[in-house]
Amino acid sequence: MQLESNVLRRGNRYGLILVDMCVGFTNPALSPLASNADSVVAANQQLLAFFRERNWPVFFTTVAYSDESQATVFREKLPALNMLQVGSGLEEIDARLAPQEDEPVLVKHWASGFFATDLHEKLQATGVDGTVVTGLTTSGCVRATALDSLQYNYRTLVPREAVGDRDAAAHEANLRDLGIKYVDVLSLEETLQFLA
Repeated sequence: MQLESNVLRRGNRYGLILVDMCVGFTNPALSPLASNADSVVAANQQLLAFFRERNWPVFFTTVAYSDESQATVFREKLPALNMLQVGSGLEEIDARLAPQEDEPVLVKHWASGFFATDLHEKLQATGVDGTVVTGLTTSGCVRATALDSLQYNYRTLVPREAVGDRDAAAHEANLRDLGIKYVDVLSLEETLQFLA
């Protein structure tokens, strides 16, 4: 039997969460974790402009480690994460998406932007009941953050062009699965129309 997904009702106020749009994931010349993400950066630039124009809340996440005791099992599974050291420059948000002073950059050690961070509390403080989750990578930290967004009871949107992955098949499979069971996966244009 085929499951049917329902499009979520529109929330009252949305926050934008840009997951790991840092140099370590956007610059393949510097990091094996990165992919050619120029189109993902461009889509996020559009979303940032949309949210900033309306003075809606924006949050960034990045991954950065400062000692060997942090996320040991995750780093054992994916040793390339060890490159993302505090001060390496790879943890810096891509300059094309430079955060403004009032846009927090949350440092995380695991996949989800919510796990062991104060993202939920920051979202609550801004009065949002919905999130738009974007960034890198679709099958990893984007998926984990989108799932936790749902589990914190936010109406969650994932704009297709604003997320990316090193593995095209994993990207498509995860977007399909997320859209069927957990969040609304829309095109960038549909997302902007929905929010407007």
